[in-house]
Amino acid sequence: MHYFTEILIAAWTLLEQSSLYILFGLAVGGLLKMFLSADYVAAHLGTGKIKSVFKAALLGVPIPLCSCGVLPAAAQLKKQGANNGATTAFLISTPESGVDSIAVSWALLDPLMTVARPLAAFLSAFVAGVLENMLFWREGSPQALRTLPMALVPASTCATDDCGCAHNEPPPIGLWSKLTQGLRYAITDIWGDLAGWFFVGIAIAACITVFIPDDLITRHLGGGIGSMLLMLAVGIPMYICATASTPIAAALILKGVSPGAALVFLLAGPATNITALAVLIKILGKRGMAVYLVSISVVSVLCGLALDGLYFSLGLSAAATIGEVAETLPHWLMLAATGLLLVLSLPILGRWCFRKNSILA
Repeated sequence: MHYFTEILIAAWTLLEQSSLYILFGLAVGGLLKMFLSADYVAAHLGTGKIKSVFKAALLGVPIPLCSCGVLPAAAQLKKQGANNGATTAFLISTPESGVDSIAVSWALLDPLMTVARPLAAFLSAFVAGVLENMLFWREGSPQALRTLPMALVPASTCATDDCGCAHNEPPPIGLWSKLTQGLRYAITDIWGDLAGWFFVGIAIAACITVFIPDDLITRHLGGGIGSMLLMLAVGIPMYICATASTPIAAALILKGVSPGAALVFLLAGPATNITALAVLIKILGKRGMAVYLVSISVVSVLCGLALDGLYFSLGLSAAATIGEVAETLPHWLMLAATGLLLVLSLPILGRWCFRKNSILA
């Protein structure tokens, strides 16, 4: 009973610190969905071995999609003309980062980790995408837009008004309608996909805080390339979204894990999992998937080593600054945000648990 109480207290503390930032991240994610045209995006990802990869990696950083949720989006981008390198970059940077996970990182980690995470996500995505285009450009060259159905051709490619595209466009939506639809999408779709795994992450982080001795983690994951490789081996097969991985990383850092090793987990965990790899083979091919995995592994370890070196050179301790940003918020505001997030999450968690039970039955 004593341990159970400690787990509940640790979980509640993490939830209080992160709820307001999750709500903010969800709001921004919903607005991105409503104000960012998919056709416009696809039109910029089809040409150029490097420029298209840069745009795709940059585009994926703020979009809140998990490693499975990004698969249909990436498949659609490729269908609309994105080359293999751009598709690879989008597949990596999107699940590794996102406005929601960036906001939660700001609350639960520290400012340096919050900046390092999306930068490392962009770098790993860019390297993988450029390698994909350089090695397999002929195979990965974009299909001509004329081979796609007319409904999928971006409006900007139409030369005349009678091509048929204009008749397929939906009527314009007002600003207020876009805002309300974006917020509805954030709650039902984005948070609907993330809520279950986020609370699982909170529970795991609380268990780590209560049960795992500090000296055990410090001995094996205190820094160096060995700890990076171990976190890589744990993260690659695991299914965990960027938001859910954040409280786990915070708990590990408080126990003595180096910030670089935690960064490797934050990059590899959300970007890869056993379930998604089979779909990745279909989208990128076997050699493309090999580039995908090798790039994530090498770049994440190098970024982890660089981050540890930066903390050391600046004389900073990641464990000492964990959660300091959230502590500056008024307690009543943190409680209100936690209550609102729980109210929004209860029906989603009910459906999530029902789906899991149906699968196991």
